[in-house]
Amino acid sequence: MRTAFTELVGVEHPVVQTGMGWVAGPRLVSGAAGAGALGILASATMTLDQLRAAVREVKARTPEGTPFGVNLRADAGDAVERAQLIIDEGVRVASFALAPSKELIGRLKDAGVVVIPSIGARRHAEKVAAWGADAVIVQGGEGGGHTGDVATTVLLPQVVDAVDIPVIAAGGFSDGRGLVAALSYGAAGIAMGTRFLLTSDSTVPDAVKAEYLKATVKDVTVTTAVDGLPHRMLRTELVDSLERAGRTRALVRAVRHAAGFRKLSGLSWSQMVRDGLAMKHGKDLSWSQVLLAANTPMLLKASMVEGRTDLGVMASGQVAGVIDDLPSCAELVSRVMAEAQQAIEAIEALHSLRTLPPPG
Repeated sequence: MRTAFTELVGVEHPVVQTGMGWVAGPRLVSGAAGAGALGILASATMTLDQLRAAVREVKARTPEGTPFGVNLRADAGDAVERAQLIIDEGVRVASFALAPSKELIGRLKDAGVVVIPSIGARRHAEKVAAWGADAVIVQGGEGGGHTGDVATTVLLPQVVDAVDIPVIAAGGFSDGRGLVAALSYGAAGIAMGTRFLLTSDSTVPDAVKAEYLKATVKDVTVTTAVDGLPHRMLRTELVDSLERAGRTRALVRAVRHAAGFRKLSGLSWSQMVRDGLAMKHGKDLSWSQVLLAANTPMLLKASMVEGRTDLGVMASGQVAGVIDDLPSCAELVSRVMAEAQQAIEAIEALHSLRTLPPPG
């Protein structure tokens, strides 16, 4: 299936595996890329040296020239250095969770890198398109992690109508029917996070995958209790306790988590507070939320790496409630494309029925 997106990045299928922190490492990315989708490495939790090693590992695991991407934090202090690493290593795509500056977009594009920011509002898509972004991933409120409150089915057509670059739809997708639905809205492909997290190529511990698999749609919630921002995740005892806690108890819990994060990350207390204040800027966050915002990556690591279903945060799209298996990336992508073909044929059959002459 060829679309404006597949032509832009050189992949076989209009499917993206998103850059999930602690999840989208070399094994998952190479599995997705090897299956003909666009795999995207999550770099925010990596040092520069770790990112370089991860990029080279993906290259080693896939046929020469296989396109893949790296997700960057546009607000990271070393964003320029990371962009240069992508350029030096010949990575095909740079994706961003926050809008990159016009200058950073230009630097990457001048080096031949395809720039694809993720956005959650029409005006953001218009802004990055005007700055030269090659495509956008638009995530509706069904998506996992930090998310908005507008459903994909409402947001997607707005963005498609607003920009003249390829639009990839995210939030609520897990199969070929969803791909065809997105294409019917004018999208050039779909991006999936939770669905790729729940594959045999994902390094997420089995105990954590089991929590996702047993979740119903109602077990996936949006809360501001973790870091003060709307965050879609599985409802767990940790989430419940954070929502029940008063400010004093929440602060004590946050300090305890922050102390553990400081020990693991090597950051000083002042560095952690600076990171938290950067997230607090313009937002009404309590001090407990400032501390939690600074160490949210470690709450994710506790579950996604260490398998701590009791102490970790499990970011999740609402679609987790309809997923019940763990295929390989190759099996998943093949199935999605087969389902898409079946859906297209069913639509064509309906059209044929309309054009038949009336009986008798």
